[in-house]
Amino acid sequence: MKQKIYVHVADDHKILIEGIIAVINTDDDIEISGYSLTGKEVTNWFEDKNNKADVLILDITMPILDGFEVLKHFNKNKIDQKVIILSSYDDIKIVQEMLSLGCKGYITKNYAGEHIVKAIKAVANGDQYFSDDIQKILLQSLSKEHIPEGDLPNKFLLETLTERELDVLRLITKQLSTPEIADKLNVSASTIDSHRKKLLKKLKVKNAVGLAMYAVKNKIV
Repeated sequence: MKQKIYVHVADDHKILIEGIIAVINTDDDIEISGYSLTGKEVTNWFEDKNNKADVLILDITMPILDGFEVLKHFNKNKIDQKVIILSSYDDIKIVQEMLSLGCKGYITKNYAGEHIVKAIKAVANGDQYFSDDIQKILLQSLSKEHIPEGDLPNKFLLETLTERELDVLRLITKQLSTPEIADKLNVSASTIDSHRKKLLKKLKVKNAVGLAMYAVKNKIV
């Protein structure tokens, strides 16, 4: 008799968990071993010696502890757990960071239905597994090809901002004009224009209102 593969699912959206479980339940070799709605629930679940899962399906953006912090917790506490990241984020920097923290698979949510069962079986067997889009960007990075920017969590976007760009962003939220910001920071108006353009591109918003909303949402001001 074939041994069952036990899987724990972690995502902050119950409806998505139910969808993943429904797909997993189509395969008799895999059995669900609980779910978590926050990163803290994940770490608590795995610290309980009575709980066991061969594979953890882990989202990145979750309350209390995010996916990065969950993997760091596993590493710090020497919890040897096979993890598949299931996320909407597809930027190469995120994928590489998760791999460096020890995940064994990475699937984007667009490909979940197609790949999740195959990923679980591969990772449970000790192999790595990536959805088609992630395989593509990993191959591009190995061959030094240009890789388009993908979706990133806000914490990663914030880390790409320089101190001066943060200064400009804070002043934009105060509704200061370009000349007023330039005067306050003792630089030229063209320099401020350059910072504005970089902020719009990095934060993927269209105008000053979008910049202000981003700053408020992420507690920059």
